[in-house]
Amino acid sequence: MKIKLTKEIVIGLVAIISLTFLYIGVNYLKGINLFKPVNHYFVSCSNVKDVTISTPVYVDGFKVGLVRNIVYDYSTNGKINIEISLEKSMRITKGTYVSIEKTLLSGAELHIHQNTYVNEYLKSGATLEGRMPEDMMSAVQEKILPQISALIPALDSILHGLQDLVSHPALSQSLNHIENTTAQLEVSSRQLSRLLGNDIPVIADNLKTTSDNFVLLSEEMKNLNLTASVKSLNLTLDNLNTMTTRLNSRDNSLGLLLNDSSLYKSLNLTLDNLSGLLIDMKQHPKRYVHFSLF
Repeated sequence: MKIKLTKEIVIGLVAIISLTFLYIGVNYLKGINLFKPVNHYFVSCSNVKDVTISTPVYVDGFKVGLVRNIVYDYSTNGKINIEISLEKSMRITKGTYVSIEKTLLSGAELHIHQNTYVNEYLKSGATLEGRMPEDMMSAVQEKILPQISALIPALDSILHGLQDLVSHPALSQSLNHIENTTAQLEVSSRQLSRLLGNDIPVIADNLKTTSDNFVLLSEEMKNLNLTASVKSLNLTLDNLNTMTTRLNSRDNSLGLLLNDSSLYKSLNLTLDNLSGLLIDMKQHPKRYVHFSLF
């Protein structure tokens, strides 16, 4: 017996199939795979700001699931339950907690922090502790802004001090001195550049000429017969030594004259007698000279 499909039945079946594909497509776009086996857990939080359905769930940076639903628990005061679906092979140990971390682009992410010190695992449907890390803006408002407010009077004092320093006449004088010093340094730099460009090459040429002369002198000294000169000098020194020895000995007249004191005294006595004789001849010339005309 054939079942006759009426127009209304066909329209109903098409609508059901369309809704089914629409539901599957929407969940697929959210990242939910309805045909993949999963385990469901609940995360109890006090604040779920920026957390939405299909928010990703990570373990050590690896995506293992999504947020399926967010329900406010009216039986308790201020508790919100987040239903998450994890991969079937993902197991959660006791003592594990979930942190809600803010991101700049995706809003928020759930990160599972496993308790690696136990080997007992939770069953599907268990409730995990949810933690909300300190918000950056809240930290700024609670910690940084009061410190900035406390620094404002000090900054005001510093600005007043800087203003007094800038307006002080000594600073203007110092700047003028620096400007004059800079101008003098520029003049000195030009003079040094002129010196390096004009005088240094001349000095270098003179040094080269002097060096060449020293080379020539060394070559000439190298060619000198220094051995013969040294021998001649040694011979002269030997002669001087011999003559000095003869002068110090008493076997010759000059040596006796230099070394014999008696001869020296006799010579002095003779000279004294001669001097007396000359004086007496000058005073009494008639005793020694006679003139006879006849």
